[in-house]
Amino acid sequence: MVALKASEVPRFLQKPTERAPVVLVFGPDEGLVSERARSIVTASSGGVDDPFSLVRMTGADVSEDPARLIDEASTLSMFGNRRVVWLREPGRANILAAIEPLLARTDLQSLVVVEAGDLKKGTGLRKRIEDHPMAVAIACYADNATDLGRLIEEEAKLAGLRIEPAARQALEALLGSDRLASRGEVRKLCLYAHGKGTIEEGDVAAIVGDASAFAMDELIDAVAGGDPAAADGVFRRLQAAGTHPSAVGSMLIRHFHALQRGRATVESGTNASDVVERMQPPIFSRRRPEVVKQLGLWPMPRIERALVLIDEAMLQSRLKPSLAGSIIGDAMLQLARAARANLR
Repeated sequence: MVALKASEVPRFLQKPTERAPVVLVFGPDEGLVSERARSIVTASSGGVDDPFSLVRMTGADVSEDPARLIDEASTLSMFGNRRVVWLREPGRANILAAIEPLLARTDLQSLVVVEAGDLKKGTGLRKRIEDHPMAVAIACYADNATDLGRLIEEEAKLAGLRIEPAARQALEALLGSDRLASRGEVRKLCLYAHGKGTIEEGDVAAIVGDASAFAMDELIDAVAGGDPAAADGVFRRLQAAGTHPSAVGSMLIRHFHALQRGRATVESGTNASDVVERMQPPIFSRRRPEVVKQLGLWPMPRIERALVLIDEAMLQSRLKPSLAGSIIGDAMLQLARAARANLR
């Protein structure tokens, strides 16, 4: 059986086929790997957590006794339901040799679920499972916008809440690198909003883990919008929280490039509000009026000079890493003062 397509995975998680002796769940998103493996184990064992229906093993167990895997998989459950062997944390153990006897059996009634990390295509265990006519491979990569939207809706519905579009957009921008971490953040948010009925954008800013992303937006808008004092305060706060000055410089470059593209569209005759509404990546609704204002403050020649200034500051900060904070901070304040002068 070839690797399951993304559209086939939800159905398989609910009802794993009884014809598959081995299911390999792998990929860089460790949280999603764990969540999907657990779903398969629960669905296959009927949720029965006892040593006769469910056996947990690690790579160390297989290394110490390679024959134990086939022995456990060959043992029948005492309660008539399907016996499941859950192999987690294989690490660097060579488990392929222990898996081979399972793949050779046509009468195996148990299921072996293997959790693994990011496996290279066309090599080792992944290739063997994907090439086997009865085994199943499920790849787990970082959630896309559709996956995150589904997860958010699922958790909000369970909590009896609805979520405003702006809050959803803000939340999606902060999630995605790890499924379990994302689900944990959404559940924490739902708990925070319990009793309100609706999750608002302010709730996301108040409770979701990566609050630094909101602070970065605040900093960028203070710089490009002409508020040196606010920019300096947020910059100090970010540094105290562990944000490296180069991250601020990179975000400023990205923002001024976005302003450059937006300004070009405005000068071609498009309304600034329409330009901001269509920007990619999307601008959160609460920030759109501020970015519209910035498009008026920064004509094209000024944007180009700003980009040169930031590029030079980034270069100097790399050449003098001990002074990176001062160099990026000084460039940032120069830009904020230039924007303030344009407000007059």
